[in-house]
Amino acid sequence: MRTHPVKGLSQFDNTRYGYYRKVRWLILLRELLLLPFALAGLWRLRREPFDLIHINEITLLPLGVVAKWLLRVPMVVHVRSLQRKPGSGLRTRWLNGLLRRYADAVVAIDHTVAATLEQELPLSIVHNGLEVASQPVEKLPGDGVGPVKVGFLGVLIPLKGIFELVEAMRILKSRGVSIQCLVAGENAREISGLKAWILRKFGFARDVRSELEGLICREGLEDQIKLLGFVSDVRELYPQLDILCFPSHLDAAGRPVFEAAFYSVPSVVAVNDPLPDALLHEVTGLAVPKPDPLLIADALQRLAENPDLRRQLGCQAKSWAEETFAIDVNAARMLDLYHRVLSSNASS
Repeated sequence: MRTHPVKGLSQFDNTRYGYYRKVRWLILLRELLLLPFALAGLWRLRREPFDLIHINEITLLPLGVVAKWLLRVPMVVHVRSLQRKPGSGLRTRWLNGLLRRYADAVVAIDHTVAATLEQELPLSIVHNGLEVASQPVEKLPGDGVGPVKVGFLGVLIPLKGIFELVEAMRILKSRGVSIQCLVAGENAREISGLKAWILRKFGFARDVRSELEGLICREGLEDQIKLLGFVSDVRELYPQLDILCFPSHLDAAGRPVFEAAFYSVPSVVAVNDPLPDALLHEVTGLAVPKPDPLLIADALQRLAENPDLRRQLGCQAKSWAEETFAIDVNAARMLDLYHRVLSSNASS
């Protein structure tokens, strides 16, 4: 694999939760500043003998259209995030128009994402491929003894539901439930100086970790919640967990849910009416319809106090993950899609 570094790639965010509105329009200035570097990078590649373009996220679609114009080859567009409802505004109609006109194939990572796209598109579903090391990970001393351990993995932003999870842990403490939450993640940005001040002023760089530390201290939750910071190898963390919690406001299951399943760890996920490749309610974990602290606490308590149910759901989660997210199977599906796109393009 060869890489061609550039200063940055301009993106256009029209995802359901990241689309430009109010002060978020300021983010577009960054993309415009990066545009000359991105275009220069594409121009340098114009004589390379590519067979196909793969846009790894729909936010890069405008650049992908430029690349297709330069290279004159088919284009596959990967969609990894929930999109705004088709027809909801001029920007959405424009992006869907680009997909219809220029995309030879559109790949959604699951049925939840696919449901947010126009069904008339050349749409396929290829799940994210995951691979777990075959060697067993050594357990920490005392594993299986003490409080039930629930894990949260991800960037520390309010959208992930971390504050709701802290409140759920406070509720569980008041109920006397023996449970401990391990939080693996850091702030979205670790910056300082004038840039940090400006970003915080516009709400783009909250110091969520500091807020959590203060909240945990005020509520006396030091024994119930441990902030681990950035964990370089999550394979060392998953085997220590009994439950994975994904209390996101995105109404979708995320990668940690699928990774945890490979380790026979069931999940509690904030998702309303989950599709089969997101979570199987009462089979691979428990779904709560929204990231409400009381609902999260009830689901966590149910699993914490029922080890047999935890083991059953964990075993079923592992089988489900191996069937759905095996990297070799999904890599083969993507390769087959490439061949079909190239074959169709050659015959047209």
